[in-house]
Amino acid sequence: MGDNKRKPDIRFQGFTDDWEQRKVTELGEIYIGLVTTMTSHYTDHGALLIRNSDIKDGRFEFGDKPIYLDDEFAKQNASRKHKVGDVITVHTGDIGTSAVITEKEAGSIGFATIVTRPDKEKITSEYLCAYLNTDTHKNFAMNISTGDGRNNYNLKDYYECVVPVPSIAEQRKISSFIDELNNLITLQQRKYDKLVNVKKSMLEKMFPREGAKVPEIRFEGFTDDWEQRKLGECFTERKDSMPEGELISVTIGEGIKKFSELGRHDNSNDDKSKYKKVCVGDIAYNSMRMWQGASGYSPYEGIVSPAYTVLSPITDVVDSKCISYLFKRSDMTHVFQMNSQGITSDNWNLKYPALSEIEIMVSPYLAEQHKIAAYLSRIDNLITLQQRKLEKLKNIKKSMLEKMFV
Repeated sequence: MGDNKRKPDIRFQGFTDDWEQRKVTELGEIYIGLVTTMTSHYTDHGALLIRNSDIKDGRFEFGDKPIYLDDEFAKQNASRKHKVGDVITVHTGDIGTSAVITEKEAGSIGFATIVTRPDKEKITSEYLCAYLNTDTHKNFAMNISTGDGRNNYNLKDYYECVVPVPSIAEQRKISSFIDELNNLITLQQRKYDKLVNVKKSMLEKMFPREGAKVPEIRFEGFTDDWEQRKLGECFTERKDSMPEGELISVTIGEGIKKFSELGRHDNSNDDKSKYKKVCVGDIAYNSMRMWQGASGYSPYEGIVSPAYTVLSPITDVVDSKCISYLFKRSDMTHVFQMNSQGITSDNWNLKYPALSEIEIMVSPYLAEQHKIAAYLSRIDNLITLQQRKLEKLKNIKKSMLEKMFV
């Protein structure tokens, strides 16, 4: 692991000494968390249990309901309780990922986790954790680990890990810088999550709930009840064939995108004579995945596989972008699921004839539909912007982790 380099590509001013290469076994005490079944000792108080799934890059995430071990069982395993500064590493799952025990997690016990208690004269906990979270270490862990369909980073494998070690002062500089990056990433992630939650809330409140005739939140100037309409009164099925054009894909997560936007290229020699035309304003959907959210408003012209269904809006009735947001609501996807035909979820299908009979609530004002679509579109744009900022910060961190270590 590693090479003969003695100095990193990027370094803080004032540090010139060569780095040392030290086996992790030289840098502190190492042991593995409990591996016996403990479910009978689970409780809602006592010693916190740390599982592999709770360990993230430089932090812990326990969810809304952390698991605790009863006091008696915890006393029997007191020698395995974590102390502040212990570095906890994933043994199974996202192997190599590590975090440092703080005051909040002190006294906890790990389940099948690798624990390193650093020798503070040789290495700081934060620096060791930062190195263990690098791709260099994770790739080493992945390559050396074994498992039947699942990777296990065993102690004997971890013992082979070689850590590049600068002076304690330089270690602190590096880990402090990475902590700052992690804090920026966390703040950006919160902004992103908040916007996603705002959108989810507004999707619920800007369309009428089941049984209601008006939405909970409404733009000023619109007062009349919404109308119940069949989707067949709002859209016709576009069946035009077009053998050439920009290829479009309909996914669950991305909605409708050009292949080029998804980083994919159509290298097939398939006969595209039956490919369907998609126009600006159409909604295209995957008839086998509509119930999972595989639909989207098209902002451009293109072609889609014959497996997709293309809906052309009746423009004096609906704003198709507005309805495309309605299609993403959980209650709506449930309706699509109930109307899909097939024996199992693997072959459920929602073709246009069945979809056309589904009823939705539609504002009688096209202007109101336009406003809803524009508002939700602005939130989408903000989400995309925050996502790009988040990805940029993660890429900066990834690059720095590669260049700040030997």
